[in-house]
Amino acid sequence: MSHEMIALLMFSSMMLMLMTGQRVFGAIGGVAVIASLALWGTGGSLIPFSAAMKLMKWYPLLTLPMFIFMGYVLSESKIADDLYKMFHVWMGPVHGGLAIGTIGLMVLISAMNGLSVAGMAIGATIALPELLKRNYDKKMVTGVIQAGSSLGILVPPSVVLVLYAMIARQPVGQLWLAGVFPGLMMAGLFILYIYIRCRIQPHLGPVLPPEERNVPMAEKLRLLRAGLLPIIIFAAMMVPFIKGWTSLVESSAIGAITAFLAAVIKGRMTREVFEVSVRQTLAITCMFMWIILAALGFGAVFDGLGAVRAIDNLFTEQMHLDPWTILILMQISFLLMGTFLDDTAMLVIVAPLYVPLVDALGFDLIWYGVLYTITTQIAYMTPPFGYNLFLMRAMAPPEISLRDLYASIIPFVLVMILALSLIMIFPQIAMWLPNYVYGK
Repeated sequence: MSHEMIALLMFSSMMLMLMTGQRVFGAIGGVAVIASLALWGTGGSLIPFSAAMKLMKWYPLLTLPMFIFMGYVLSESKIADDLYKMFHVWMGPVHGGLAIGTIGLMVLISAMNGLSVAGMAIGATIALPELLKRNYDKKMVTGVIQAGSSLGILVPPSVVLVLYAMIARQPVGQLWLAGVFPGLMMAGLFILYIYIRCRIQPHLGPVLPPEERNVPMAEKLRLLRAGLLPIIIFAAMMVPFIKGWTSLVESSAIGAITAFLAAVIKGRMTREVFEVSVRQTLAITCMFMWIILAALGFGAVFDGLGAVRAIDNLFTEQMHLDPWTILILMQISFLLMGTFLDDTAMLVIVAPLYVPLVDALGFDLIWYGVLYTITTQIAYMTPPFGYNLFLMRAMAPPEISLRDLYASIIPFVLVMILALSLIMIFPQIAMWLPNYVYGK
């Protein structure tokens, strides 16, 4: 059997296992172990063992539990609630102001947690009831929350980019910096769309009534100070890292400690908050470590077969496709997979194939990491089987139907496609900041 056929058999076996409902790490790791033993006998056991040792020795992985813990402390201690109160008071007089404030909330939640699900959960529990109560259009507000939560895997500290860094063997710090301007640009495009749409159709985002807007300046400033606390925590963590005063792991520890102390000082670090934060941190960290371990083992077997070189030869030499056509086809495949897989599963399934292929085609893997994160978010926000749509349906009130959710997300998906196109046409949107900081 040729190497190409073995690679195809491995890939199809993995997809079949996933379709049966097996856990992602079990399906991927199981296929990798069976293939390595079948191809190289007992010596093949060294491949998953080597992957495990590589994972244990990867020092930047320590950032993962630190950032997850920081995010849960800030959300469980209700510090995120202060952010929304601040936006509520300051943005209320503007048409669509609370929706714009919700995007700002999502950006800051992303900077605190790094998980899109966390941003959606906070948006659905804090912002959604308030927006509906103030007669915001239900399609507008559900679209805002879903689109805003998409920033969670792009704005640093993105947990998914840590996973990509491990699989693609790229520096986490550069990937995070590459996500800053694209994340802010996408947030800016969302805000611009909301503002223009609500100016044209004011009933979609009415201004707050005068009795809610007429808040004393002293109260506004108090809320401003409370709402700026997460920004101060983020700055305390990222500024020393960007300046080169601390390493990535040291900065993550600063972020976790600063968030913990902020909750203590505000009197919100209860036993329950601490226990939930630690339990969730442990659960999510272990999940990601198992997935990374499985992906590394699968990738090692794929590399050993030379499958990537064969596929590169098929596309470029036999089918005569240019690198950009191949890249676009890869992005389209992400959109198709996003109908039934989340971003993490998509990455670990195709990373052994796509990452080396992107490198062989001459594209920058840091830049491609940003394209990956945006494309996968578009993928599982699109009907009919968008992963995010079903999460949102589970958290939304009964009066919001799945049909409403389908209609709500279409304009925001178009905005995200625009952002993706701009980053593909102008790579420096993503690459300028990491190149500047790292002196390239």
